[in-house]
Amino acid sequence: MTRGALDTFSREKRSAIMKLVRSRDTTPEKMVRSILHRLGLRFRLHRKDLPGNPDIVLPKYSTVVFVHGCFWHRHPGCRRATTPAVNQDYWLAKFDRTVERDKKNMNELRKRGWQVVVVWECELRNPDRLANRLKLAVLARDRLNPLEAPAFRIAADPAEPFEKTNGKT
Repeated sequence: MTRGALDTFSREKRSAIMKLVRSRDTTPEKMVRSILHRLGLRFRLHRKDLPGNPDIVLPKYSTVVFVHGCFWHRHPGCRRATTPAVNQDYWLAKFDRTVERDKKNMNELRKRGWQVVVVWECELRNPDRLANRLKLAVLARDRLNPLEAPAFRIAADPAEPFEKTNGKT
């Protein structure tokens, strides 16, 4: 199918529209930042020294958050992950490159010790559920860090360390 066969805009107008699509400080990203801030979590934005320039970086928790648009990053099973009818070969190749780049960046971050959290645009329809998921993901990571986590006893542990008493009490 030729480009423009179903497109209602000229090539120049379509290009101008696409240039308006932002990659940072988007409304979904601002909403996620607001949720994290309300949870008392502090973060940095768009660290260029990390693979993929994560949207949100929580250094204290070694966690990065990517806020992905369902359309652009191909959210599996989401109704927003549609494919344009016009110029499908171009779009499918573009989407494949994006998904591959995302996987590569996330794998590299994990190799470097970062926890990766992906927030999909459609999750923002239920901010309370998303806040709970983010809280669990970020704070669970903190609890798993043995250097910072407090020591807990389980019921089977003796109250005091066992010491040999040579029969004396």
